[in-house]
Amino acid sequence: MSQDFAGKVVLITGGSRGLGHAMALGFARAGAIVAVASRKLAACEETVAEIVALGARGSAHACHVANWADCDRLADEVLARWGRVDVLINNAGMSPVAPSSLDTSEELYDKVLGVNLKGPFRLTARLGTHMAAHGGGAVINVSSIAAIRPTPWVAPYAAAKAGLNALTVAFSKEFGPAVRVNCIMCGPFRTDVSRGWYNEAWKEAAKKDVALGRAGEAEEVVGAALYLAGPGASYTTGAVLTIDGGAS
Repeated sequence: MSQDFAGKVVLITGGSRGLGHAMALGFARAGAIVAVASRKLAACEETVAEIVALGARGSAHACHVANWADCDRLADEVLARWGRVDVLINNAGMSPVAPSSLDTSEELYDKVLGVNLKGPFRLTARLGTHMAAHGGGAVINVSSIAAIRPTPWVAPYAAAKAGLNALTVAFSKEFGPAVRVNCIMCGPFRTDVSRGWYNEAWKEAAKKDVALGRAGEAEEVVGAALYLAGPGASYTTGAVLTIDGGAS
């Protein structure tokens, strides 16, 4: 099936860098109008400039998704600007490493749960409701294999992503059949936020622990996002698609 998103409005949180940036450009190349959201407006504006250079349209929006009022404002801004949202991609995330569970502060815990779980809940509730009342649409959550293979040093992050997997299924039932809700569960990807672990030791370990022997590149998630957002996935909802290079 065609991956033509001409006239479709796609909202991507965390869309100014990493996987979100790659998806923003991928949807722009497919003809979509792309609303790019992140905490830093200037970074969003830079991505929108790239989108415009591709011959597409876009808009930049500052939003801290851990704040419900910000999520509501973002939804209102995009709807006011473009009149609709056809695809919501809940990509914004953070995975700071804590020295131990005991030394994890309440502030850090709340921040991790807020960005990775609270924000997607509110945005999907708002825009899923809108989509269901206005002809349908698609929601894509971006999760992590930490959800099913958690480690102690990112326990709150793993718990949040496990919750995001659960929300995927719950929302697919709430907003179906008009709105499809799916999830991409990512493994190790090499982006600007992977500096903390992407080193020579990890590369060596990947040769035996990852079937493809390497980390993924951000562009390698784009095809899955286009598929799940498009007509080729018309009978796919509540699904969690693992893209991890065969990591174990």
